[in-house]
Amino acid sequence: MLFNYPRIIIAALRGGSGKTILSLGLAAAWLEKGYKIATFKKGPDFIDAGWLTFSAGSQCHNLDPFLMNPEQMLDSFLTNSPDADICLIEGNRGLYDGLDVEGSCSTAELARLLNCPVLLIVDVTMSTRTVASVVKGCQVFDPEINITGVILNRVAGPRQENLIRDSIERYCGIPVVGSVPRLKDNPFPERHMGLVPFQERDQAEKAVMWTKSIVKKYLDLDQIWDLAHRGADLGRLSSTKRTLYEIRPAQERPRIGFILDKSFWFYYPENLDHLRQMGGQLVEINALTDKELPEIDTLYIGGGFPETQALALAENVTFRTSLKRKIENGLPVYAECGGLMYLGESLLVEGNTYPMVGELPIVFTLKKRPQGHGYTVLKVDRQNPYYEVGETIKGHEFHYSMPVITSREGWDFVFTMDRGSGIYDLRDGICRKNVLATYTHIHAGGNPQWAQNIYRVAVNYKFRTP
Repeated sequence: MLFNYPRIIIAALRGGSGKTILSLGLAAAWLEKGYKIATFKKGPDFIDAGWLTFSAGSQCHNLDPFLMNPEQMLDSFLTNSPDADICLIEGNRGLYDGLDVEGSCSTAELARLLNCPVLLIVDVTMSTRTVASVVKGCQVFDPEINITGVILNRVAGPRQENLIRDSIERYCGIPVVGSVPRLKDNPFPERHMGLVPFQERDQAEKAVMWTKSIVKKYLDLDQIWDLAHRGADLGRLSSTKRTLYEIRPAQERPRIGFILDKSFWFYYPENLDHLRQMGGQLVEINALTDKELPEIDTLYIGGGFPETQALALAENVTFRTSLKRKIENGLPVYAECGGLMYLGESLLVEGNTYPMVGELPIVFTLKKRPQGHGYTVLKVDRQNPYYEVGETIKGHEFHYSMPVITSREGWDFVFTMDRGSGIYDLRDGICRKNVLATYTHIHAGGNPQWAQNIYRVAVNYKFRTP
């Protein structure tokens, strides 16, 4: 079967150039026309992916050349876009920005893998003809990258726009498919170098409507649609067929809880999907409103911004107490970043102290600057319920919290950091009883053993001998 799905990558020369706003607007505009859009976010971003999900009306998936190998990314792309009328991929940072001089893990590398047309956004502030030279440079820097069109952003007026448009079309041979002026009103407040999550926006729909109006007014939607249909064929490929590793009767399938609320919502869809495919019964839990932890065989707590809901988390005493009690009785828990913070003794936010679960002897203080930011590489060097000693794990961390360890009794670190900051002294992964809590986020699409390990632990707990 041939795969030549219409697809386009929205790229730019640097971060902060308008990729997210224009991607959201394109998705919303095409959705309004009745099209089914498959959205993807290049890199480990949770927030932009959440907004794309909200804007397109369908789940956005991450494609990350660091966390996933080429086969895994192709599988994700093909698996999550077979019925789509168009695939929209938002890049990150600059088109050629990567981890080294070869540009590994760049948006360009992803474009090459998917044989995908690239739409380049260029901030033209205080520039005219020079913009054409920059675009030309991007074209010749790697001729295999198919830059098919340009969007001008932060345009001062018609004279500047016309000169830049004529220069690009003359010297670069590609069309300018949009010209966006300087926008005074931006309904997207930012936090921690990114957009505020849509879950925290009371007027999220209004914000997306604004992006749609910008795109419809200033971009040539028909021309962009045509460019997206010019992608080269992906070849005779098929997605990997996933099957349940262990089929059990419903009453024998383990119940795997995951906390999903305004505090904890950083979950790759693949992580939850893989747990389902393993045979787990997923149980959605709300740490803000549920009075007690339900009967489950394992708990997965993802990342998020627990500091924004610190008071509500602290006031739900019965839930925190029931979780701590069940952990003490052996309940397996896997926690990432925000989940790690929730399991600690307390959060210190703007001078106020909020008690948390109290299972881990750590106090977390929120800082104004990132305390960990970027990809991580972990080596497992201690026994734990979830990973084999000697295993190497790739992930990423992004947090503004600083941990202060209050006791070293009854627990151990299980990861050494070959890359990244971790919790303390290039160590990460606190293991106590059946709890493993880490700042590192794992993507199951690039680490399929992760779901197998969670499932195995859940089964063992369900069928444990009293």
